[in-house]
Amino acid sequence: MQYKVKEWREKLGLSQEELAKKAGISRQIIVNLESDKAGNTTAITLKKIADALDLKISDIFS
Repeated sequence: MQYKVKEWREKLGLSQEELAKKAGISRQIIVNLESDKAGNTTAITLKKIADALDLKISDIFS
């Protein structure tokens, strides 16, 4: 599955580290999602990222 995390993060002018801190997750999770190496990502993690980007979870799916 491919995610639009990088696209949204860059639109908002956030670094991977800033998004990770805002979402309360590790930067490595952001790296994995953006490089399509995330494998199975939990709904909780996706919710944290979506909330940090002020989006719905569905907005970060391609």
